[in-house]
Amino acid sequence: MKSFELLLFIFLCIQTTNSSVTGTNTKVVVCSKIERQALLSFKKGLKDPTNWLSSWIGEDCCTWKGVSCSNRTGHVIKLNLRQQFDANHMMNSLLGGEISPSLVELKHLKYLDLSVKRFDGIRIPEFLGSLKSLRYLNLSNAGFGGMVPYQLRNLSSVRYLDLSTNSLFSSYGGIGLHTESFEWVSHLSFLQYLDMSRVNLSKATDYLQVLNILPSLTELILSSCELNPIPDIPAPLVNFTSLIIIDLSENNFNSSPPKWLFIIRGLVSLQLRQNAFHGPIPSGLQNMTSLRALDLSENNFNSDIPGWLYNLGSLVTLNISNNNLKGSIMSAVGNMTSLTRLYLWGNKLKGELPTTLGNLSKLQELYLSGSWRDQLGYGNSFSGSIPPSMGRLSSLRILYLVGSQLNGSIPESIGQLSQLEELFICNNFLEGEVSEVHFANLTRLKSFYASSNSLYLKVSSNWIPPFQLKAIQLRSWHVGPEFPAWLQTQRNISYLDLSYTRISDEIPSWFWNLTSQISYLNLSNNQIHGELPRRLKLDSVDSVLFFGSNNLEGPLPHFSSNVLQLDLSKNSFSGSIFHFLCQEMDEPSNLQLLDLSDNLLSEEIPDCWMNWKSLEAINLGNNNFTGNLPDSLGSLSGLQSLHLRNSHLSGELPSSLQNCRELQIIDLDKNEFSGSIPTWLGKILAKLIVLVLHSNNFGGSIPQELCDLSSLQILDLADNHLSGTIPHCFSNFSAMAIEQNSSGRMSFSKLPLNGEILLSDYVSQVEEVWVIIKGNELEYSNTLKLLVTIDLADNHLSGEIPKELISLLGLRSLNLSRNDLTGNIPEKIGDMKLLESLDLSINKLSGEIPQSMSKITFLSVLNLSYNSLSGTIPLSTQLQSFDASSFIGNTPELCGPPLTQNCIEDGLNNDVRREDEGSVFQMEGFYVSMALGFVVGFLCVWGPLLFKKSWRFAYFQFLADMIDKYFG
Repeated sequence: MKSFELLLFIFLCIQTTNSSVTGTNTKVVVCSKIERQALLSFKKGLKDPTNWLSSWIGEDCCTWKGVSCSNRTGHVIKLNLRQQFDANHMMNSLLGGEISPSLVELKHLKYLDLSVKRFDGIRIPEFLGSLKSLRYLNLSNAGFGGMVPYQLRNLSSVRYLDLSTNSLFSSYGGIGLHTESFEWVSHLSFLQYLDMSRVNLSKATDYLQVLNILPSLTELILSSCELNPIPDIPAPLVNFTSLIIIDLSENNFNSSPPKWLFIIRGLVSLQLRQNAFHGPIPSGLQNMTSLRALDLSENNFNSDIPGWLYNLGSLVTLNISNNNLKGSIMSAVGNMTSLTRLYLWGNKLKGELPTTLGNLSKLQELYLSGSWRDQLGYGNSFSGSIPPSMGRLSSLRILYLVGSQLNGSIPESIGQLSQLEELFICNNFLEGEVSEVHFANLTRLKSFYASSNSLYLKVSSNWIPPFQLKAIQLRSWHVGPEFPAWLQTQRNISYLDLSYTRISDEIPSWFWNLTSQISYLNLSNNQIHGELPRRLKLDSVDSVLFFGSNNLEGPLPHFSSNVLQLDLSKNSFSGSIFHFLCQEMDEPSNLQLLDLSDNLLSEEIPDCWMNWKSLEAINLGNNNFTGNLPDSLGSLSGLQSLHLRNSHLSGELPSSLQNCRELQIIDLDKNEFSGSIPTWLGKILAKLIVLVLHSNNFGGSIPQELCDLSSLQILDLADNHLSGTIPHCFSNFSAMAIEQNSSGRMSFSKLPLNGEILLSDYVSQVEEVWVIIKGNELEYSNTLKLLVTIDLADNHLSGEIPKELISLLGLRSLNLSRNDLTGNIPEKIGDMKLLESLDLSINKLSGEIPQSMSKITFLSVLNLSYNSLSGTIPLSTQLQSFDASSFIGNTPELCGPPLTQNCIEDGLNNDVRREDEGSVFQMEGFYVSMALGFVVGFLCVWGPLLFKKSWRFAYFQFLADMIDKYFG
C-alpha cells in the first residue's frame, strides 16, 4: 500500500511539473518598451534602400526580422542583421547609414551581427564597448574605417570577434580599419575566435605578445594585415597550446617561417599562403600529426617535396602550389589516403605522374598543373602519359592537368570517373582518338576544357552523351568535317569553343536554338560556309561571339544589344553595313569589341555610331568602303583602338575624333586620307601608343604637337607627302627612351575567363598592327607591346637628322629612307643599342659612318645606300655581316668591307694614311738631320783651314809626312 501511495505521489508531482511547464510555455513574452524604442531609434539612423527591415512594426519586437528574445524574460538577446551579398547585385542595396547609441539600452544582448553592410567608412562606435553581455560580435564586411576603438576591451565576456573585411568591401568606404596596438585585445580573456583579416596591423608590433597570453584562443585569422615579420619565440614561452586554426596568409613576411609555429602540435589548420616564405619546406611540419589542412601556396619554397610530407596521413587538404618546388612526385603520395584536395600546380615539378595517385580514393580535387605559372611556361612540366590508374579516383570532382607537357592518349579509364564535374587537360601534347568510351560514366561532367591537343573526336553521328555540359572547349581538335550533331542534346551550354576543329559544314538550324543562353561562342578558324541568320537573339547578360576566319557570306546579321564582343573578320560578308550599324535596338548596345575586317563590305560607313557608345575597339580594315569617316565616331568616348587599314577611305580626319580621349591605337594605313596631320592628335589624344598613318596623302609638316605623346611606341608616317624637318622634340617620346618588356599585352577589351583558364585561347585581331620592319611588312599582335619604332620613309623631309633622336634608347626600328635629309649621321647613334633595323637610304647624308655604330649588336637590317657617305666603314662583327648592297650608291671614298673598294690600295685608309704620313715625316727628318750633320761636320773640319793660314800649312804638311811614311 505504501508503495502505491509513493507511486501516486510521484505521478502527481510529475503532472504538477508538466502543468507548470505547459503554463510557462503558453505564457506570451513581449519585449520591453525600452528595448523596442531602442531598436526603432537604431532603425531610424539606418539607410534601408530595399526596405529590408519592413517587419519592424508593432508592439512585439521579438517577432521582428533578425531579433531574438529570451523565452523566459523577453529581453532582446540576439540581433542578427547579416545580409547576404551577391557580387552580381549592387552594394547600394545594403543597409548603411549611422549606428544609433540607443543600442546601449539592449543590456542583455549576447549576440550582435552587423556584418555585410555599407557604413561608408564610419568608425566603429565606441559605445559598443558598453554591451558587456556580448559573447558574439560580428562587424565583418560592413564598411567601417578608422581606428578600432580601444573601448572594445570592455567586452570581457566576448568569445567570438570578427572585424574582418574582404577585398571587395575594403575597396570602398574610404580608409580601412587599423589599430596601432593590441593592448585592448589582452583584456578579452575568454576570446576563442578572432578574425581581423585586412585590418591594417602594420603598427601593432605587440600583436604576438598579446595573443600569446590569451588562454582560450582556438582560432586566429590575421590574413592580409600587413603584419611585420614574425619574431621567433623561445619554445618554453609559447602559450598557444589551445590554438587549432591559424591563418596568417597574405602578409608577405619575406623570411623563413618562425619555428614556434611548429611547436603547436594540436593545430588542425595552418594557412600560410602568399607570405614570401623561402627555403625548404619546414621540417617541423612532420611533427604536426593533427594537421588536416595545410596551405603553403604562393611562397618561394625551393626544395624537393620532402618524403616525410607524404606521411602526414591525417591531411585532408594540402596546397603547396605556386612555389619553386622541384623534383618529382614520389610514389609515396599514394599513402595520403585521407586527402580530398591536393594542389601542386605552379611549381617546377617534373617526371612522370605516379600510378599510386589512383590510391587516393577520397580525392575530390586534384590540381597538378594549370595555374598562371604553368601557362607561362615556368611551372610543372610532367612527362609521360596520364596514368590509367586515375580511373580509380572514384570521388574525384575536379581534375586540372593544364599545360603539363603530357603526351600519349587519354586513358579510357577516365570515363569511369562518375563523380567528375570539371576536367581540364588543355595545352598538352595528347594525341589519338577520343571515343564514346572515354565519356561512358561521366554523367556529372559540367566543364570540359581540352583545347590545344592533337586529339580526334570519334563518335557516332547518333551519339547521345551521358552528360549535360555548361562549358566545352575543343580548340585544335579534329572534330569536323561535319558539324557535331551531339551538341543538340546539350541544353545548358554557356561556353563553347570549337575553333580550329576542321569543320567545313554549314551551321545547322537546330544550333541556333542552343545559343540563347550562350555567353561565349567561338567557331573561328574553320571552313564553315553559308549565311548566318538575319537576327541572333542571346539571353546571356554579356555574350562573346567569334566567327572569324571562315567562309561565311551574305549580309551582316543583327545581334541583340547584350553582345559584348563580336568578331566576323576574315569571311566573305558583303554589302553595306548601314542596316547593321543603324538598326533599332530595345536597349542601348553593350558592344565593346567589333571586328568586321577582311570582308567584302562596301559603300560608305554610316553615321550611326552614337548607338554604340560602349565600343572600346573597332576593326573595319581590309574592306571596300568609300567616302569619309563619319563625325559620329567622335561620340565613342571610351574608344581605345581604331583600325581602318586598307579600307579605301578618303577626306580629312574628322575633328570629332578628338573627343575619343581614351584612344591608344590609331591605324589608318593604306587609305587616301588627306590634309595636314591634325595638331589635336598630340594635344588631346595623350594616351596614344600606336599612331600609323602610313600610305596616305597627308601633307604639310610634322606637327610639333605630336611630341606631347609621351606614351607613343609606334609612329609610322611613311609614304605620305610630308615636308619640312624632323622635329627635334621627338626626344619627348619617353616610352621610346626605355626598353619595353613583355610583362603584359596591350589590352583594349576584356575577354571573359572561364573557370581558372588564365590565358584566353583567342587573341583579338583588333590588336593587330602591320608595320614595315626589316624591309618586310609584318603583323604584330601578341608582341605589339615590345615594338618601338619610328618610320618617316617616303616623304619630302629635309634638314639634318636631329641629334635628339639618339636619346630614344628603346627604339628597335628607325626608317628615315627616301627623303631629302642632309648632314652627317649623328655621331652617337651607337648609343641606340637595341636597334634591330636602321634604314637611312636614299637621302643626301654625307661625312663618315660614325665609329659608334660598331656598338649596335642587334642589327639584322642596315641600309645606308645611295647617300654621299665617305671614309672607312667601321670594323665590327655586326657591320661586316651585311652585304655590299647596304652601302652601295655612296661616294667612291666610302671603302672597306663589305665593299670591294680597298682603302689601303687606294691610299685612302685613314689609319694607314696617318701611319704613312708618320713614316714620311720620319724619313724626311732623317735626311734633313743627315744633311745638317754633313754641313756641321764639314764646317768643323774645313772651316778652320779656310780661315787660318798657319793651320792650313800645318795640316797639309802633316798629310805629306803621313804619305811618305806609309807609301814611301
